[in-house]
Amino acid sequence: MKISYAVARSLLRRGSSGALGTQSVGVPGYPFVSSLPYVADGAGRPVFLLSGLAEHTRNLLADPHASLLVTEGEGSLLERTRLTVLGPVEPVVLDEVSCARYLRYSPESADYLALGDFRFFRLEPQRARFIGGFGQMGWMDAAIPVATLDPAAEATVVESLARLAPVGVAVLGLDFEGLDVRIAGVRRRLEVPPTDGSVAALHDAAATLLLQTGEAPPAADQA
Repeated sequence: MKISYAVARSLLRRGSSGALGTQSVGVPGYPFVSSLPYVADGAGRPVFLLSGLAEHTRNLLADPHASLLVTEGEGSLLERTRLTVLGPVEPVVLDEVSCARYLRYSPESADYLALGDFRFFRLEPQRARFIGGFGQMGWMDAAIPVATLDPAAEATVVESLARLAPVGVAVLGLDFEGLDVRIAGVRRRLEVPPTDGSVAALHDAAATLLLQTGEAPPAADQA
């Protein structure tokens, strides 16, 4: 069954942690798997903040080929939606705006950045394997371009939306496919309906969703 990578990308954006598989330096020929937090950037690429002392960091610097497993759902592991994304994971320097975005999603990372030993790495998706249930599985090209907001434009829209947000709702980030918020400590992703592709239309669609969050209690945590 052919599955759109947009479905897989949505799972990546809803998630906040996964299992990162790297090529072991200490035990050549074997994969080394770590459980790590991540933040998906505006294009849906997982970004990690890694310590220079970590085994997975050493592995990536020697060989960037890696994979990330993300799961979602309740019940047994085999009943959950699963996504494995493959691609190189390499160091990346985030500009001030992009770093501020990362910290909105992961404010606790500010303490790690202050240590000086941590730096950002980003996975560039190439291929992906998605399993969403019986008959809903398959490989897909994960390098398909996606419309993205300029980081500065996103920051401006987020600042505007933050002024409209109901009490207890924090605006984290926005893209052409969804709005990420935190409500009373619970992270949620709100799907944005299709717009004409302009920043103004995206702002208005997101504002409508945002105002609706004050009308009902938050759903279960998806991150």
